[in-house]
Amino acid sequence: MEDRMKDKIEQMVDYIMKNCLWQFHSRTWDREKQNEGILTKTMQILCGEAVETVTPADKCYWADAVCLADAFMQKYSWLSGMDVTEIKLLMQGLKERMDYLTITGSLNLELTDPLY
Repeated sequence: MEDRMKDKIEQMVDYIMKNCLWQFHSRTWDREKQNEGILTKTMQILCGEAVETVTPADKCYWADAVCLADAFMQKYSWLSGMDVTEIKLLMQGLKERMDYLTITGSLNLELTDPLY
């Protein structure tokens, strides 16, 4: 089961890396906020939960999350066979993988340059 989950996460990572510009912010804190905001709201949409859109940032993340959730549902038919608990685990794994690829595992020194 774990290998299937990793495969699904990698499919979703591949989609994000090829289609989503929000992953390219130049500062670590921007990437952390983007990953958290967009992927949490995407998970809420996929799980049929209410999504908070109070602040301008919430609205921005929500707009990206709607596009991402729609693309995931169209591209990955296996999502419709997952229950809420499975989707939440999947999305947590996706967030952890995206955090690694775009923040903690990134070799981009601009992310932590205090003068940039």
